[in-house]
Amino acid sequence: MNGKPKYFIVESKALPEVFCRVAEAKRLLDTGEADTVNAAAAAAGISRSAFYKYKDAVHPFNDMLHGRIVTFQIMLKDEPGVLSSMLNLFAREGGNILTINQGLPVGGRAVVNITVETSDLKLSLEEMIAEGAGMPGVIRCEILAG
Repeated sequence: MNGKPKYFIVESKALPEVFCRVAEAKRLLDTGEADTVNAAAAAAGISRSAFYKYKDAVHPFNDMLHGRIVTFQIMLKDEPGVLSSMLNLFAREGGNILTINQGLPVGGRAVVNITVETSDLKLSLEEMIAEGAGMPGVIRCEILAG
């Protein structure tokens, strides 16, 4: 395999357990819950050699996008206050909204693209998507680009 590296987004359930454990060890180090690689690897249930073998290749999805500009595509019901509630969610959770583009409502629905700078988000991107998708009037919430 020569050339540029290839990247995939894969659900954690489909990965070998060692990758998930390496990600956990990295999280422990990043949050300060473990102060050495040895402690983090032991807490995650892997060897130091497994940690070092995969540490540069394993990155949780939210870490890859953290501190970056991400565009969310959200389908909303055409009802008063729905967009405002979504914008309040981003503000409350520390997202810096850069742009908002809303299409005209068709069939009682409107698509809104919201571009957000994510470095100060209090939630992971997965949590933001879940929170947004569960709000009244939101039909769909997903990441369009980032």
